[in-house]
Amino acid sequence: MSDAKEMKTLMHPTTHLGLDEESTKVDETQYRAMIDSLLYLARSGPNIMFSVCLCARFQKEPREVHLTVVKCIFGYLIGTPNLSLLFKRRESFKLMSYCEVDHAGDKVERKSTSGSCHLIEGNLVTWICKKYGSTTLFTTKAEYMLAASCCNQLLWIKDQLEGYNIYESKIPIYCDNRANIS
Repeated sequence: MSDAKEMKTLMHPTTHLGLDEESTKVDETQYRAMIDSLLYLARSGPNIMFSVCLCARFQKEPREVHLTVVKCIFGYLIGTPNLSLLFKRRESFKLMSYCEVDHAGDKVERKSTSGSCHLIEGNLVTWICKKYGSTTLFTTKAEYMLAASCCNQLLWIKDQLEGYNIYESKIPIYCDNRANIS
């Protein structure tokens, strides 16, 4: 992949991968090795986490269409070598969280995918991207389950900060579901 085409964007937002029976099969060993490398990189790069995990779902019988997306991810990494997380030193430790659910967004199993990030004074400290094991009938329920998960993570972070004598009393969780906000 050293001579791969550089890319400035990771994946088109409308890209949906599925079990493509028409596309030709590719070497499973090579595909899995590429996914393993990307999963290692995704631990420190939340910008590629969702795309890598999406491609990892097809390790059993990878097809040409899946390999093309994996190669695009490598092209994105080649095209953005200086893109990294930035942590700025601040005097305060304001904690906050953002969460979002793509209700039944998985085109194969029709399950919801959720994501959340937790920040201390604008610095990203933890993030989660997860596909739910069950299908929810309502968007509100999926959003509520994610908000509860965010709350659990924030309570853990708050507990860790209190070990350093840093106390936070009001921690906002930002979501876009009006029913959950109410």
